[in-house]
Amino acid sequence: MIKERIGHKIKKFRELEEITLEELAARSGLDQEYIMAIEEEGMYPSLGPLLKIARAMGTRLGTFLDDTISQDPLVVRLEERQEESGLLKGTEKPAALRFFSLGRGKSDRHMEPFYIEIFPDSAKDKKLSSHEGEEFIVVVSGEIEITYGQETHVLKPGDSIYYNSIVPHHVSSRGGQTAEIYAVLYFPD
Repeated sequence: MIKERIGHKIKKFRELEEITLEELAARSGLDQEYIMAIEEEGMYPSLGPLLKIARAMGTRLGTFLDDTISQDPLVVRLEERQEESGLLKGTEKPAALRFFSLGRGKSDRHMEPFYIEIFPDSAKDKKLSSHEGEEFIVVVSGEIEITYGQETHVLKPGDSIYYNSIVPHHVSSRGGQTAEIYAVLYFPD
């Protein structure tokens, strides 16, 4: 199962680098219990905490998301897309987002391209997050609402937005319908 693989990869990498759970919690700013839930219980964090874990261990986000085989050029056919994860709010709560990596298999990448389904539950918890880098989003279907700092933007199919992700932000579906987007995230080395 994908969720279990990510937790297993994080734990394996942490142990390989001889980083204790306490050290990882201190470096990432995340609770030790939260990290343990990811490693041991298969809980999948949203991209913000996952990025904090990767940064705290001195690696890129893709280390935990992809296989080690690198393909160049990488072609992902619609019927071959693989779900990376449903980003869970908790181990028993429904997913608010479903991610399909479009870069999986290219280990030397500098961007993280995704096709993302954003479910209506995403509008319930509008907690802002921030991380280093940039994000570019194109709406495919439905409507999304993006809170960016103090501003709110509504995007419809064909609309796009490009922003610095260090500014606190939140992306959710709008109007009680599932939305589909393509997103490219860039994280500086």
